[in-house]
Amino acid sequence: MPEEGGKAGGRLTVLVANVDLLILAVALPVFIALGEPVAWLVAATLWVVARLISAFAAAKARQKLAQGERNTALGTVAATSLGRVWLIAIAILVAGVIDRDTGLYAALLLVILFTVNLATRGLVHLIESDRSA
Repeated sequence: MPEEGGKAGGRLTVLVANVDLLILAVALPVFIALGEPVAWLVAATLWVVARLISAFAAAKARQKLAQGERNTALGTVAATSLGRVWLIAIAILVAGVIDRDTGLYAALLLVILFTVNLATRGLVHLIESDRSA
């Protein structure tokens, strides 16, 4: 298999890592057509906040790993991963109490985004480990 250049491999990694955001953008017209733009707004806001929390945690974990503090790095990732899930679950619950359909549609979109994000994180890990080997 021909070796990809650094830029092409980096672009592929960035593309794969952000497929969930592409799906989120494509979902907007679908939610508008369904008459549920508020559900999309709830899901999009929660997802972007969750992604920001995840990015912050990853940066903090890398910093702690560089300092040799593996337990702190693991704790940071674990706590923020659980925190993201709780934040989204509580917000979806509140949205569902206010308007059942809005909560349902937002929850469905978030389940799709979580699933895609989990799969793409695995793919990014494989791409990066393959490139470093």
